[in-house]
Amino acid sequence: MAGRIRDEDIQLVRERSAIDEVVGEYLQLRNAGGGSLKGLCPFHDEKTPSFNVTPARGLWYCFSCSEGGDVIKFVQQIDNLNFAEAVERLAARAGIDLRYEQGGHVPGQEQSQRRRLLQAHRAAADFYLERMSGADAGAARAFLSGRGFEPADAARFGAGYAPAEWDALTRHLRGRGFTEAELLLGGLAKEGRHGPIDRFHDRLLWPIRDLGGDVIAFGARKLSAEDQGPKYLNTPETMLFKKSSVLYGADLAKREIAKRRQAVIVEGYTDVMACHLAGVTTAVATSGTSFGDGHIGVLRRLLMDESQFRGEVIFTFDGDAAGQRAALRAFGMEEKFVTQTFVAVQPDGLDPCDLRLKHGDAAVRELVAQRVPLFEFAVRSVLGEHDLETAEGRLAALDAAAPIVARIKDRGLRQLYAVSLDRWLGMMDEAFVLARIGAHAGPAAGQRRAAQGRSAQGRNAQGRPGQGRTAQDSAGGGQAAVPAQGRPAGQQQRYDPGDPVVNVERQALKLAVQRPALCGPAFDALGPGCFTAPVHAAVFELIVSCGGTARARGGREWAEQLRAAAPDDRARGFVTGLAVEPIEAPGSVGEPDARYADEVVARVEELALSRQIAAIKSRLQRLSPVAEPAEYNRIFGDLVALEGRHRALWERVPGSL
Repeated sequence: MAGRIRDEDIQLVRERSAIDEVVGEYLQLRNAGGGSLKGLCPFHDEKTPSFNVTPARGLWYCFSCSEGGDVIKFVQQIDNLNFAEAVERLAARAGIDLRYEQGGHVPGQEQSQRRRLLQAHRAAADFYLERMSGADAGAARAFLSGRGFEPADAARFGAGYAPAEWDALTRHLRGRGFTEAELLLGGLAKEGRHGPIDRFHDRLLWPIRDLGGDVIAFGARKLSAEDQGPKYLNTPETMLFKKSSVLYGADLAKREIAKRRQAVIVEGYTDVMACHLAGVTTAVATSGTSFGDGHIGVLRRLLMDESQFRGEVIFTFDGDAAGQRAALRAFGMEEKFVTQTFVAVQPDGLDPCDLRLKHGDAAVRELVAQRVPLFEFAVRSVLGEHDLETAEGRLAALDAAAPIVARIKDRGLRQLYAVSLDRWLGMMDEAFVLARIGAHAGPAAGQRRAAQGRSAQGRNAQGRPGQGRTAQDSAGGGQAAVPAQGRPAGQQQRYDPGDPVVNVERQALKLAVQRPALCGPAFDALGPGCFTAPVHAAVFELIVSCGGTARARGGREWAEQLRAAAPDDRARGFVTGLAVEPIEAPGSVGEPDARYADEVVARVEELALSRQIAAIKSRLQRLSPVAEPAEYNRIFGDLVALEGRHRALWERVPGSL
């Protein structure tokens, strides 16, 4: 096995992997000012974006869960890869050929198994696509043609054909140098009575890709009535394919989802094809499983799901009873989205693929355009189960619909739905309907809020490091991120970035990390005693140990030097936060200049001098100028000198900070 990846190649991968572009493949980023971008954190559930990316320094940091690092660390965490696998993935993306050193093995930097499996899947996709044009693939071509797809359409989505032979793909990939163990591990083959055989036989296949565009699995549809297997068969779960968090078509739709702030959820591969060809390019589908929490997380990040008035998630289902049941299951997930949710149901029961075949592309676009809010669909579905011609039926329908209306997050919208419910029932008594909703919804809502609170506490207690802290704690990466010397861990004071003094110190440290040339020798001369927060004093000492701001090169290299010199991961996380968090510079542009940096550094020193002056005055109060004249005069002289220095600094700092 090859040894460790060469250091110079790792550095080249970092340089050629723009962090905003890599992160942007997984979540939507928006300008946060000061050269930073912001989005919803992919590593914990949140409603307000706290995940920051700073392209100039190649770093990312979440100010809520305190996760952070460089582009390699991001790929490691989001795709659950080790270091070597992440480097290899980024290298393939950037077109870099990695070199491996023989010997000198470093754990976690060996040539990865994942890389081999991705290569095997890419070769398998090419094999299936090539066999699609063979004589034995006539049934596969006829299936797609019968659903309105041209050969060029099939090629666009990579649709291929698995031949009926038992081991055609296995023999092909073995001839390409892949081992039986690799084919079994990747789910491309399975054990037969006399050795590995192909996973799929005589089936139409669709390659399933991750958000980065790599083939990680296949979905297969049977073509022969003699096939005793299920109509649709997917690759089993592997180290590449986790079906609960993969959406078919997301690699094609992700940019349009972010641009339009819209995601359309359909049920099958051909539905995704039909929607995209009809112009609904935000369509995605699950792969071999029902829509769940993992899929919601992917969509929320792509949508930057932070506002109920921006963006929409549209579920499309068949118009039959099964489709209605699926839509009502989707209603159970509505509260996990912030944005508005809708349902698009075709009354005649046609799915998007059949709708396009029968009525054309415009009909598919019209289906999406005529979407109905998910709450309205759920309420009307419940009403349809009751006899509204009788008073008893109307009351039963009201009681069944009341809990649904009560789940609407926006109070004004909830009121409007109550009015609509009164109209749909024909009661003509809004006050009665509102009272009934309140009577039915009150206890349930309270129980639901309590359950959500317990769930959130459980997630925080068992989640990633940093979760469960208050916003003030996490904004600074935690007080104990860089332990203060001589202070027991249990006695660490609470870190409050909202404190004016702590905030000024933090601004000075951010300047020293992000723009060291603006700080110069004045910052280095401060000393750790100028910082009230122990974590700030420790970071100051770290900066000085790396040569100080006067000798710093600045930019990405300086931030990486500090992160490399940090004593542990928690300290490294705190420094990463300082490198990523925007500097609170005045003005509309928000770019700090030398004058602003001088004022911040001077303000830190001025505050430190104020504390020293107060301490000396307190000591003088306890001394007697008659009993201890020498000591009193010495301390009084120190006070005069400090006050002179304080006045000079105050003239430089006009009190605006």
